Amino acid sequence: MSEQQQPEEPVTPTLTAKQAKRANATVIGMLIATGITLAIVLVPVLLNPYQKAQPRNVDVQAIAAEAADDAGYDPLAPDLPEGWTANYARWDSGVNSGVPAWEVGYLTPDTEFIRLTQTNAGNPTWVSQTTRDSLVAGERNAGGATWQLRDSANGEAHLVTEVDGMTVVLSSEGDLSSVDVLAEAVLADLAASGQ
Repeated sequence: MSEQQQPEEPVTPTLTAKQAKRANATVIGMLIATGITLAIVLVPVLLNPYQKAQPRNVDVQAIAAEAADDAGYDPLAPDLPEGWTANYARWDSGVNSGVPAWEVGYLTPDTEFIRLTQTNAGNPTWVSQTTRDSLVAGERNAGGATWQLRDSANGEAHLVTEVDGMTVVLSSEGDLSSVDVLAEAVLADLAASGQ
């Protein structure tokens, strides 16, 4: 008679006390190293208080007065309602575009950004570049004038007008009613300067 083979039971390894101590030492060392790394990173972060970004408000009128000699005309510096700020104003000599232009970046009280671009040497190519190859979507009345409305694929809208040889482009991803406020102020400034 043959004996039936019984399946072998799995052998459970047992660790000696020294082996268990070495295994735990690796885990403890890893936890200590992680704690030290976190402390090194957190200490400088916690010691530096949070600094709120200060809104920038440049003096558009002063910069426009400086740029007037280069421009050959009075760059736009419209009076805007309370709460509007300008975070930059600059004269672009046209090295890249071939058309010199005056640029101002405005923030509305709701922190919507509107870019104003003005030139006395505008042409269809420059308008297309300035509006980022946007397509004409129609017209919009703002400030008592009819502006060409252009829409970009990225959601930015552009109002374009020409007044007495000046081409003005207003660009924003925000609400067009805010752009209308700037458009009205721009036209008033152009009328006051006789341009």
